[in-house]
Amino acid sequence: MRRHTILSVVSGSRAYGLDVAGSDTDRRGVFAAPTALYWRFDKPPTHADGPREEEFSWEVERFCELALGANPTVLECLWSPIVEKITPDGEELLAIRDAFVSRHAHRTFLAYAEAQFRRLRGFTSARDRKHAMHLLRLLLSGTHLLEHGEPLVRVGEHRDRLNAVRHGETPWEEVLAWRAELTAGLDRRLAGSPLPEEPDRDRVERFLIALRRRRVDVEL
Repeated sequence: MRRHTILSVVSGSRAYGLDVAGSDTDRRGVFAAPTALYWRFDKPPTHADGPREEEFSWEVERFCELALGANPTVLECLWSPIVEKITPDGEELLAIRDAFVSRHAHRTFLAYAEAQFRRLRGFTSARDRKHAMHLLRLLLSGTHLLEHGEPLVRVGEHRDRLNAVRHGETPWEEVLAWRAELTAGLDRRLAGSPLPEEPDRDRVERFLIALRRRRVDVEL
């Protein structure tokens, strides 16, 4: 997998600008399996853990499928400000990243945040507060995506307010009020969003076909 990685980025708190002392370094990657492996009965894996801790990668086709479905984690990888490795194939993937975004993001970002908020059982533990902070960040990211055509990865001006949630300085009632405000904002921005109704699946498929052709003679 390491030999065939075309894109490797840092995600999570360090990418968002929300890291603190002792924060893990989360890494996400995309690898392109040699085309000849698909001629066998046993196909290449669609994803893989490692080799480093807190590292996870997708095979490029699976990555594209998830991105076309507006998976929040996958979309944010395409805009990570910290790129650790990129090949010409990876550069081509980033060059078409706008083909993945669509109004489907309203549903996926909102649905994930709402589902996770319902799973929060309290707001007393550091783990719960950190989780709530990241769910608010996700709603901010989705709002920015609907308005500007790309997710908000680096939180910038929202950092202090998000950290106040993490450190328990914000009462739970204010957290819920912010959540409601962001949810309403997502709904408002959907109507006037510049995003298309559907992603550009044909453009992404052309990228995949060209990539597979280039990798026919890649060594196994």
